[in-house]
Parts: sequence; structure tokens; C-alpha cells
Amino acid sequence: MNETALQHGGPELQLFDSLKPELTSFCYRMLGSIDDADDAVQETFIRVWQSWSSFRQESSPKTWVYRIASNICLDKLRQVKRRIRPVDFSGPAASIIVPSETLPDSSWVWPAPAFSDNPEDVLIRKDTLQLCFITLLQMLPPRQRAVLLLKDVFEWSAKQIAESLGMTPAAVNSALQRARETMDRAKLRSEEYSLMEEQPDQELVSRYVEAFERFDIHALVALFHEEGHMSMPPFPMWVRGKDDLFQFFSLTRWHCVGSRFLPTQVNGGYPALAQYMPSPDQTCLIPWGIHVMVMKDKKIFHLQNFINTPLFSRFGLPERLEK
Repeated sequence: MNETALQHGGPELQLFDSLKPELTSFCYRMLGSIDDADDAVQETFIRVWQSWSSFRQESSPKTWVYRIASNICLDKLRQVKRRIRPVDFSGPAASIIVPSETLPDSSWVWPAPAFSDNPEDVLIRKDTLQLCFITLLQMLPPRQRAVLLLKDVFEWSAKQIAESLGMTPAAVNSALQRARETMDRAKLRSEEYSLMEEQPDQELVSRYVEAFERFDIHALVALFHEEGHMSMPPFPMWVRGKDDLFQFFSLTRWHCVGSRFLPTQVNGGYPALAQYMPSPDQTCLIPWGIHVMVMKDKKIFHLQNFINTPLFSRFGLPERLEK
């Protein structure tokens, strides 16, 4: 039995439908991948439907649903390594080459589209959806991560969290204290976290689009901060510094010339650019990567180019552009 077949069903399905956007955002924060989050939410849906008749109202229906979703996320996290970004994996490239080595998609934190069409959805806090914050969250042990999210993001009481996670309120408070201490230390070490509130300068974004679409490498590199760098998951290789960026763009010129961008948004409305490159037969433009910028002093500090073409359909982007 699937969700489409059951979408006009009873109260359990109405409850699940009302919770789905915030539940997806919770699972995404827990897992660092929108695909994994969707899988967790779908599995939650199935379990809610299968177990509704045995629900005994000992807690609220919402808490019960979150208990199911939390357990699914915790189970998934026991089987995988912590998701990171290329800049957390290794130092910058010592020699500049065209990257070829990739790591599995499960290695990386990926961006996510909007979880809800409602701009007033108070549970989708933008600051806790920034890619840097999602990455820092992955440092926490899974249960601490769930406690921190339910308390500091979703604003649940210790009693609700205890019921959802099968813990005592005292254990919840202890886990919350440890999680906050870990996150506070991580934030202090992360320069990108301190830049999270700085929204991309639209003039700088426009200049980046113009320089890239003309593939004027001098103009492109001039937009980067002196410490500027670029990462490209699923490639672990990343590049730092204007000289290395210039060399990298020169080496990959054949791949980028003729590209075009469409504006999009990631992770709660953060501006991004979807890059389309010429198809092998040169008849159209096809998806390549989604560029997300972190800025410092009105320059590009970190350009994250998420090279994952299935993301395009997830973001509602076209599968091709005419030349």
C-alpha cells in the first residue's frame, strides 16, 4: 500500500499529511540528505498506517509519529558514517588537476528544496537549515542530535522529547547540555558559521553569472576572496586561493564554456544557481551542478558546486534548456 493510494484515507493519514513538511525537515536535519529524509518519511508513513489501530493515546498523536520517525532516523544513522563536506574531508588540493576520484553520495551533506509552500511555517527556521549548520549537526551523536533539534529548533518540552525518544526527562536535559556544548565549540571553530547571516550580495551573484557564462576566467577569479575556495561534491578534491582557482578553471574550460544558469533556492530560501552545460551532441543544455555561495567582505569565500543531476528534478528545475 503506497501513499498515493491512501491519501484520501482516515485520521491517521490526515495527521501524517499535516505533519509531513515539518517531519521531512526534521529528518533532513538528522540525516543530511533529502533523499534519505524522504525515505525516512515514507517509512514513517507506512508504519503509522500499519500501527494506527494499536495507538493507545498514551501520548499525543504527533509525539507518537515523531517517535516512529526518530527511531527510523536513529536506525539509519547506526549504519552509516558521518556526512561531511569536501573541506572537512581533507586539505585543499596540493596539485591542480581535473578531478576524477569521487566518493559515494552517502559521504556528503547535500542541499534540500523547500519543505513547505507556507512561508509562515514557523518550524522551518532558516538559520538551522543553512548547509554549514546541517554539517555541524552531523558531528553530534544521533540521539543528542535528535534532542537538540526537538528542543532548540522545534521547541518541544523535555517531557515531549522524552516520550518521543524513549528517554527520561533527566536524560534529555543531560543530552541537551552535551549537545549544546559540542555545537557551541564547533560554531566557534567554524568561520563559515559566523558568515551564515550574510545573504549573498545580488550584484556579486549577477557578476558571477555574467563572468561564468562568458567564461572570463580573470573576471571569475577576481570575484573570490583572497582565502576563497571551491568544493564540488561528490569529488573530495577542493581548491583554495586565486592562483589555484585560476589554474582549475583553465583546466576545466572545455567543460564549462557555453553553460547557463537558472536561479533557484536551497535550504529554507537561500539563493543558489543551477548550472546547465552543453550536451555531448551540443543540441541543448543539460543539468550539471547547483552552486551555493558563502560570502565574506562582498567576495566569494566558499563556492559549493553540488554536482548531482538528480537534484534538479527535486528542485523542480527543467531537465534541459534549449540553446
